[in-house]
Amino acid sequence: MADERRRVRLDEKGMPVTRQDAAEDEQESLADVVDCACPRLDPEEWDQVENDWSDITFARASTNAVLGVPIGYDGTRTELRRLAEAAGGTVPEDAMLLVGAGKFRRPILLEVEGAAADSKGIYRPGGIAFTRLLQAPWGQLPKLTRQTEMEARQKYGRSPDSTWVWYLTCRECSKPRNFETLIVAHYKDAG
Repeated sequence: MADERRRVRLDEKGMPVTRQDAAEDEQESLADVVDCACPRLDPEEWDQVENDWSDITFARASTNAVLGVPIGYDGTRTELRRLAEAAGGTVPEDAMLLVGAGKFRRPILLEVEGAAADSKGIYRPGGIAFTRLLQAPWGQLPKLTRQTEMEARQKYGRSPDSTWVWYLTCRECSKPRNFETLIVAHYKDAG
């Protein structure tokens, strides 16, 4: 019986690489290979950060959901773009597209610029938002949302007025980017 050879990956110091480290390296290299239009956020600017929402504007609509999973999402995005245009606004590149909570109806917000405040479907939430940039693979989002709400409650002394999710990945890049998601805990006023 011949001796069977196996290959062992080595790091830059010549030490064997563990399977976990190799898997993480592969995940990172896949994320670099996928070429899609999904937004990429800088953790230093978005993770555990307080954002002033006094001047941010959204087009607002809602979509049906089945046990919390939004359906008709693309149609709602088209509707939001039409609302922004009708209000004289534009949708910036990498605009936030936030999904709110709900089992049968889910509110959707699309960031817009220059829209008339009194227009139909235009929403200015004001206040502040505490954000977490997290990897949320299948089944983890509810837990991570509760965790973000708890962190916000500890930081601000009360529960957020609303919680929003921005899915930052598409079908092509979700797995390589490990379902990167921004969770937003919104407070209508800072006090």
